Amino acid sequence: MSQIEKKNVYNRERSKTQVKSTVLKKTSQALAALMIVSMLLPVLAFAAVNFQTVTYDKYNKTVSGSVYSDTYTVSDKVYFSVYSDNATKNVIPSEFKAFGFNTVNGVTYYNFKIDLSSVTSAVYDSVYVKTSDGFAEAVYNALNSGTQGSLPSSGSGYYGGFTGGLSSDGVIEVYGDSVDAYTLQRAFENSKEVKIKIKGDKLAIPADVLAEALKKGAISVTIINDNGTITLPLAALKLEALAKELGAELKETKINVTIAKVTGTAAEDVTKAVYAAGGNPIATAVDFNVTASGNSKSVNVDFGSTYVSRTLNVNKNLDAKKATGALYNETTKKLSFVPSTFESKDGQTVATLKRNGNSIYTVIEASKSFEDLASHWSKADVELLANKLVVEGAADKQFQPDRNITRAEFAALVVRSLGLNSVTANTYFTDINSSAWYAGVVASASKAGIINGYEDNTFRPDAQITREELAAMIIRSLSYAGVASEVSESNQAQQLAKFKDSSKIVWAKKEIAAAVNAGIINGLTDDTIGSAEKATRSQAATMLKRYLKLADFID
Repeated sequence: MSQIEKKNVYNRERSKTQVKSTVLKKTSQALAALMIVSMLLPVLAFAAVNFQTVTYDKYNKTVSGSVYSDTYTVSDKVYFSVYSDNATKNVIPSEFKAFGFNTVNGVTYYNFKIDLSSVTSAVYDSVYVKTSDGFAEAVYNALNSGTQGSLPSSGSGYYGGFTGGLSSDGVIEVYGDSVDAYTLQRAFENSKEVKIKIKGDKLAIPADVLAEALKKGAISVTIINDNGTITLPLAALKLEALAKELGAELKETKINVTIAKVTGTAAEDVTKAVYAAGGNPIATAVDFNVTASGNSKSVNVDFGSTYVSRTLNVNKNLDAKKATGALYNETTKKLSFVPSTFESKDGQTVATLKRNGNSIYTVIEASKSFEDLASHWSKADVELLANKLVVEGAADKQFQPDRNITRAEFAALVVRSLGLNSVTANTYFTDINSSAWYAGVVASASKAGIINGYEDNTFRPDAQITREELAAMIIRSLSYAGVASEVSESNQAQQLAKFKDSSKIVWAKKEIAAAVNAGIINGLTDDTIGSAEKATRSQAATMLKRYLKLADFID
């Protein structure tokens, strides 16, 4: 080739380079006007540098992750560029260097974090990250509804670090232990009740996305795996308060959900507790746990009085009157009642358990009876509640249905029926000894607003409860369970007019009228309410059963 020919080739190549530079400059300026951003999921192609994990934070406009190489051994050799289109390679201005590396067995791993907000205000339909190697790249295309984009044409590839996407039925499918912020945001744009299906036992959810969704009217997020499901009401999470408690920004806060099958010694202890309670296990025990984390701290999520629904699969057909959801207390190693209902779906019985706290849950079946109930009018109601661990016998095979019930005894029944934990410290009443068997349940009932006590700041635990007091405590329990039961003044008068002794009601006319209206309490006779009469154990059990059904706490 002559010198003139070589010079012409050189000039042509130089001209191409200048044109390409000018096009890229103009393209970069044009990209600043683009809208619609998407999350980033990696697709890998083998070359000198390969992507291991990549995540994209839409809200902070950062791309971070790691790559590995068996060619390079220092971070100065690895740079990253970002572009918005795989075909035209429209480059987002700037180039980024890996900030850390570690070599293991001849393979060097590099970490990187790309801050797009520092170089562009634009957002993109699709985002690609390419290494300085020129071949390996990670890509996500927003038009693919949460699926990975096409593999680069050069080399073979595989998926890595994939967190999931939206399925055709609107369920988010997650393959890692966290859900992508943008995918979650898109899901809430389409539904107020989002469902997330996970492959493992744990999931981290960005709190800021939940908070924003709540402001726009979203209701809940349900996490699903092979062990069970849990539905979190967004309003009950109190996200801003959790972030404040952690000393973290909301965008740094995560809601962490665990739905894990109980195994090993713990599972054996649960089974022993089931048999000790007089039942048989009919579902695997599952540990449901919800925490918040941020600022290197973690706290349990307190749902207050909001009942959170969980589901467990039952391994047999059952009689709902003999089955119940149960909480396993790891300290006492005992079971207690959990509000629960049952439904058959596609040949599978599903138990829905409702409670406002973290714990280990299971489902049991029992068939209890009492000798002194053989011909008693309350037999069915008492035995149903006994099977559900709400009521207990007074002695071996004896329920003593016609014995009057004390205020402390009924407080214990109410606490059990609501699935509440006992409160250890009594700061409510002057006549409650902290060592008394009822101290914890009385304190718990008082904290929940179920009991008020007397004007002299006493509770009088051993006093026999009146039907008036019992009706009032039941209506307050309904309120705590989230069931509206109040009646208007005109309806109140109408409900009480049928009882000729209604004028003897001392202070709870509103509560008794509400209980009559709801069908929880009936008259002693057709025209007497007997508000001052002492309530019996059978009457208490029957009223509990009626309110539990009304609250949808039992079938």
